[in-house]
Amino acid sequence: MAELIVTAPAKVNLHLEVLGLRPDGFHELAMVMQSIDLADTLELQRAADGALELSSDISALSCGPDNLILRAAELLRRHVARPDLGARMHLRKRIPIGAGLAGGSSNGAAALMGLNRLWQLQLTPVELHELAAALGSDVPFCLRGGRQLCFGRGEWLEPVPVPESPLALLLLKHPGVSVSTPWAYGRYRDSNSDRYLSEEAERDGRRRALRTATWLRSAASNEPPPLRNDLQALVAEATPTVRTALELLTRASGNLGAAMSGSGPSCFALFPDPDSALTAQQQLASAIDAAGLQSWCCSLRDRGISLEP
Repeated sequence: MAELIVTAPAKVNLHLEVLGLRPDGFHELAMVMQSIDLADTLELQRAADGALELSSDISALSCGPDNLILRAAELLRRHVARPDLGARMHLRKRIPIGAGLAGGSSNGAAALMGLNRLWQLQLTPVELHELAAALGSDVPFCLRGGRQLCFGRGEWLEPVPVPESPLALLLLKHPGVSVSTPWAYGRYRDSNSDRYLSEEAERDGRRRALRTATWLRSAASNEPPPLRNDLQALVAEATPTVRTALELLTRASGNLGAAMSGSGPSCFALFPDPDSALTAQQQLASAIDAAGLQSWCCSLRDRGISLEP
């Protein structure tokens, strides 16, 4: 029996703007990320022998040292200088792999928060954030979740209230297609590097513009986000299933806008409420099946990683 169960939600990008290239080789970004209720669960149990073991209900998922869950566990042990700490971990996967939904990053964040509790380390939120940033660009957001402005390479967070009457979304992805994040950003750099902002004052101006956008100003705002993803056009050009998903979502009755999430290939459309998203899913069911796509209706979530009990 698991001693602790951790919920690890997916995210979508409501806004993804590439500002330029950083000295460390990553891109400087201005984003708004939003947690959704499509989530994995990580079950944790202490291991007295100091072993770190990971299993999953998905055979296609690597449970080796490259998995962010195990990397997070090792990072925690090094941080507190306690190589004797052990855990047996089992991941129940609902977030599709390689989907642009930060499933792996959310799993890493779940391991950080869950093992901090399981091992009674009492690390502060600031310490966990620093460890999350060392693991990956999306891990800090996944740890905190909700709706956040994300700057830098994604680790610089500023919270934004989730609307009181949250929108819902219909999410589409082809199960046999994934997109490499480095490939997507490399393709964007090859085509758009001449447009990169090189001056910090220019980049800060774009951050200020996003902070003051009217659709972000009020938690009760009914103005739908004007979805933007700078990677979308180039990824869609090279990925037919992304084009198909966007075409289907755009023609869905009642949609408030459609976009790709992250580097893809998942795409989503926003709807005023969960019932509208479900109606669109039902109306498009035959076309979704014919295209070989999977679909999920999701609500917005006001936090990231959560622990039970």
